[in-house]
Amino acid sequence: MTKTKLLFATIFLGMVSITAVAQVKNIVLVHGAFADGSGWNKVYSILKDRGYNVSVVGNPNTGMEDDVAATQRVLDRQDGPVILVGHSYGGAIITVAGNSAKVKGLVYVAAFAPDEGETLGKLFGDYPADPINGILPAVNGFAWYDHAKYHSGFCADLSKEESEFMYDSQVPVASSAFTYVFDKNIAWKTKPSWHIISTEDHSIPVALERFMGKRAGGTITEIKASHVVFISHAREVADVIDTAAKSISEK
Repeated sequence: MTKTKLLFATIFLGMVSITAVAQVKNIVLVHGAFADGSGWNKVYSILKDRGYNVSVVGNPNTGMEDDVAATQRVLDRQDGPVILVGHSYGGAIITVAGNSAKVKGLVYVAAFAPDEGETLGKLFGDYPADPINGILPAVNGFAWYDHAKYHSGFCADLSKEESEFMYDSQVPVASSAFTYVFDKNIAWKTKPSWHIISTEDHSIPVALERFMGKRAGGTITEIKASHVVFISHAREVADVIDTAAKSISEK
């Protein structure tokens, strides 16, 4: 190799190295219905060990407006660009909150990715009912997950002890979340997205997860896991988030 070619090769490798370092460093995690932010503990720890600044939203699940506002408050505290991650109903939340200028990419984890004019209830209704799904009819405006189906329908790949704790600490979701009509400001239409499909999911139809990921034109990863893939396969989920962050240069 001539000295000129060696010089250009050195400059090029230096540029590649700079690009690899100049990545998004802030990760914001949004939980879904019938769970709380503690479920992100393993993913949080893995990402922290990899050098990321990680925040977990404690969204109240009291309706889309409230849950988006809770997410926005956390986004406002971030110093720099963000990868916004949502599990389950959290995907609906990031579809709206992801319009923040700070958000550079979206990661949907066994999650809803609705489009303009849709409701979560309508998306559910387009697919056959799953007999293992334990979402109960709303009482006083809030829906809970059936105790008899919580382990098999929500988190079958966790232990019964973990399932019991999650059931007893579940956060119900406002029934209005299922009737909220999404407007034209759909974040995945303007931001790159990654979609993790749980192939053993009984809480959101697997075919629906695949449809939404493909429609969004996102990068799709399938994992053989229950609805709580972010707990049972935390490292694989963290890897997808890591990849998303490294795919976007900080600007």
